[in-house]
Amino acid sequence: MAIATPAGRGAVGIVRVSGALVPRLAVAVLGYLPAARRAEVARFLDAAGDTLDQGLALYFPAPASFTGEHVLELHGHGGAVVADLLVRRLLQLGCRQAKPGEFTERAFLNGKIDVAQAEAVADLIDAGTAAAARAAVRSLQGEFSAHIRALQSALTGLRTQVEAAIDFPDEETEPLDDGALGQRLAAVCGAMDSLAAAARQGALLREGLTVVIAGKPNAGKSTLLNRLAGEEIAIVTDAPGTTRDLLRQPIHIDGLPVNLIDTAGLREAADPAEAEGIRRARGAMQHADRVLYVLDAARPQDTTPAGLAAELAPLPPGVPVTLVFSKIDLSGGVADADLSAEPARIRLSARSGAGLDLLRAHLKSSAGFAGTEGGAFSARRRHLDALNRARGELVLAAAALRETRATELIAEHLRLAQRALGEITGEFTSEDLLGEIFSSFCIGK
Repeated sequence: MAIATPAGRGAVGIVRVSGALVPRLAVAVLGYLPAARRAEVARFLDAAGDTLDQGLALYFPAPASFTGEHVLELHGHGGAVVADLLVRRLLQLGCRQAKPGEFTERAFLNGKIDVAQAEAVADLIDAGTAAAARAAVRSLQGEFSAHIRALQSALTGLRTQVEAAIDFPDEETEPLDDGALGQRLAAVCGAMDSLAAAARQGALLREGLTVVIAGKPNAGKSTLLNRLAGEEIAIVTDAPGTTRDLLRQPIHIDGLPVNLIDTAGLREAADPAEAEGIRRARGAMQHADRVLYVLDAARPQDTTPAGLAAELAPLPPGVPVTLVFSKIDLSGGVADADLSAEPARIRLSARSGAGLDLLRAHLKSSAGFAGTEGGAFSARRRHLDALNRARGELVLAAAALRETRATELIAEHLRLAQRALGEITGEFTSEDLLGEIFSSFCIGK
């Protein structure tokens, strides 16, 4: 049992109950059991039979309910007091408070949805853009899971063919055709690549891209943040060291969520507050998807090969970096992009806006973002990891087929690939992972 609407004052407050005792609870609270799947005006009664509230009652008998159990929803007037009175009454009758995500977890445990669909429920609630919401709906409706099941079915066919050759080597079975098996492996790999591409788009729509703006003091970092955000988020002055703490601002670039983080200027600082800001800046860079390292194009000493090497030396290894040469309005430069260089380089003016479109396009392409019109699915990093591991096993199976024709080894790689895919839908899922997934849900969902 839980309140399924946000806390506070509102027009409607919904209390939801799920379990085997729902029919008895309905009779105790309403005085009767409502007709199945029909909204009825009813009085909500306390233990003495007095009216607590009047609203709508909906009864969904098992198994035709969200959780697969008997479900009762009481739609009363909004407000903390009314909902609390209903909760107290249900607790008196033997209910207990639901844990976060327990309704959705029961739907999974009762076979109404799989884990990928359950995660899509939370993704739909948390969607920050229309594109992310559409991707979550596709996953919730089972499109992502259907593709996973199709891949598993294809792997089952491959395993059947390989394991038959292992188990019945002397029987009159059709011999293993290496060429046909190799083609089928390649076809499954291709399908997996297409699904992974759609899943990556969904993961980007869900999680966004974390971009850290870094550089020396007065390089133009805060001006760039303000221009990308479209509003004055950061204070901009001529005095170096104005930004002391991390400034976070979410934006969208053609549907791609981007989490911008402006940081303190990197230098040797004697002031304790500024030194702490620089320490936080370095920590943010280590966890970034991309660092925009801003350089003052009006300072030629910073743009020489030796100057650039000195600038980039302290940056954390392994994090993608884009050099942004700002203030071209002062240096007399022209907005352009050299994406073939290492690191990629973009020249722009954050003050005038020249070259910002080049930067936005670069951020999208570097993230592999293909837009919001494709068939992306709501996906998480664990889904991408499982797909990558499954594909890796298929690559190993193909290598074993070419090099040794060790059928036992091929069969094992196929089994491991199928198991990795099963982690996505919950066929092979640990209790710890389930707890982590559903604990992120809101109570009442």
